[in-house]
Amino acid sequence: MSAAARGGRRTRRPPRFYFSLRSPYSWLAHHDLLKHHPQTAATLEWVPFFEPDELSRTLLAEAGGAFPYTPMSPEKHRYILQDVRRLAAARGLVFSWPVDRDPVWEVPHLGYLAAERHGRGAAYIALAARARWELGQDICDPEVIAGFGPELCLDGDELAGAADDPQLRAEGVRVLLEIQRDGVFGVPFFVDHYDKYWGVDRLPAFVAALAAREPVDAVPDPPVPVPARSVDDGHAGGCG
Repeated sequence: MSAAARGGRRTRRPPRFYFSLRSPYSWLAHHDLLKHHPQTAATLEWVPFFEPDELSRTLLAEAGGAFPYTPMSPEKHRYILQDVRRLAAARGLVFSWPVDRDPVWEVPHLGYLAAERHGRGAAYIALAARARWELGQDICDPEVIAGFGPELCLDGDELAGAADDPQLRAEGVRVLLEIQRDGVFGVPFFVDHYDKYWGVDRLPAFVAALAAREPVDAVPDPPVPVPARSVDDGHAGGCG
């Protein structure tokens, strides 16, 4: 019997960070979280956001869900190329813009779920982000994902074959339903109860809101310099 059914308080769900291994803004948010807010990062529930392939769309529809995402225009894509280069340079990051050819985003994102069930999700994200944004590799290539295995001390074939695992496919559909329930329309996206924050520019506000409701003896994150901002209110440092 749940606490609510017994008349007790309902357990509040942990705050969530919706990330995508496809999105450069998620990459920047991941960098900022770990560099400036490591204690906060450790308290978050990390949820992958990915565009479903045909099989996932079918399974999602059968579960009564839909994916709330609209592809960006060529103009927005060109703007993001400029914007991300500026934001990365402000953080001292050098990156290689990857070229995606017929991507299947279940490959890296269900691979994350496979790593996470072994307690290696955070390390997997770091490797995938480096592969995509620093090395320019195709993380939708199962061979690239399999290459993470030795460093994670995991079976590379398990990671690379996650998109073919029925249990992980089902878990992926659960994640897609969660995305819909939380009203996530782009990434990075931060949720705390009813409060939502979209974009890497909103990360400081999200962290501040969490800190404001934490016990006074909680260990704070170290002081953070004011980050460089994107000034385009049309995408708010969020990307699909």
